Amino acid sequence: MSAAPYDQHRRQIEGFLVAFGMPEATAAGTAEIMAWADLHGIDSHGISMIPTYDAHRRNGKMRMQAIPRIVKQTPVSALIDGDGGLGHPTSRMAMDTAIAKAKLAGVGLVAVRNSSHFGACGFYARMAADAGLIGLVTTSASGIQVAPTGGKRARFGTDPIAFAAPGRDGEPFLLDMATTTVAAGRIRNKANEGLQCPPGWVQTKDGEPSTDPLEAREKGGFLTSLGGTAEGSSYKGYGLASMVNILSSALSGATMVTDPMHTKHPGTMGIGHFFMAMDPAMFRDEEDFRTDVISFCDAMRATPAIDPNQPVMVAGDPERRRAAIRLQSGIPIAPGLLTQLRQVAEASGAPWVL
Repeated sequence: MSAAPYDQHRRQIEGFLVAFGMPEATAAGTAEIMAWADLHGIDSHGISMIPTYDAHRRNGKMRMQAIPRIVKQTPVSALIDGDGGLGHPTSRMAMDTAIAKAKLAGVGLVAVRNSSHFGACGFYARMAADAGLIGLVTTSASGIQVAPTGGKRARFGTDPIAFAAPGRDGEPFLLDMATTTVAAGRIRNKANEGLQCPPGWVQTKDGEPSTDPLEAREKGGFLTSLGGTAEGSSYKGYGLASMVNILSSALSGATMVTDPMHTKHPGTMGIGHFFMAMDPAMFRDEEDFRTDVISFCDAMRATPAIDPNQPVMVAGDPERRRAAIRLQSGIPIAPGLLTQLRQVAEASGAPWVL
């Protein structure tokens, strides 16, 4: 397993993006978001996405020179068109806009259309928490690979949700979750290394359980909704995915998952996002709110653990622990992915710094 320091890892991502045609300033900001995901152990949304982004830009589904713009706004809301580009710069602009409106009006709501994959959902929710605000982020997906509970046809993507609230400095409550049992990228990473999935991650086209990571990618099967099976309450994941698509796509006018051929926006990914920033000071003293969040999180952590070696944590703790470790030991890249990245670098002319 290869590992590189954070700065070197980030520079490698930036080199790929510039080689793909993204302006240097935009590439630097996008690389920061992607490297943040890898640093925090969200390996499915960082450098592992480079081969996918390369394929999308080569087949014309992603514009690396895209310039997002606000097409409609009110004092508390905005609609942004992503110009068919990679979702990271558009989404940072969207949350910056939501934060600015929340600082003035108490709440900021931003919907995005005509975008594509934007990386780790939690990065943008964390932006709000870092500004002392509550953040909520959702996004639709391009890959239609999840069947609704009881169904034999894919209707959804992994359709994630992120929620953040300010706590101690540098320690916000930060929930970032797919509405599937696991993110598709974790299954992709298993396939890259020739490994099997744990039971409950995927199912066959007939709805039978499987551990083959290629099941949902090549064999007509599906990822499972959060809950795994109907008996495990997968209708909850199904319901959350529906909510995500209504907020992300129906609200913005992006392509709905029920239109998988993307007939609204031919030649683009057609993804939509939703961002909310809300000032707790609308309801009570901001510091009192923050103190309660801190106390709540500390109480959860103080819960007696079943295994003393695995203490109870709150959302955001595992990722922060991984980040602390990886800042010291470097960010690992598995051999199969490293080979793919070298091939992309050679084909695109990207510098190789790993």
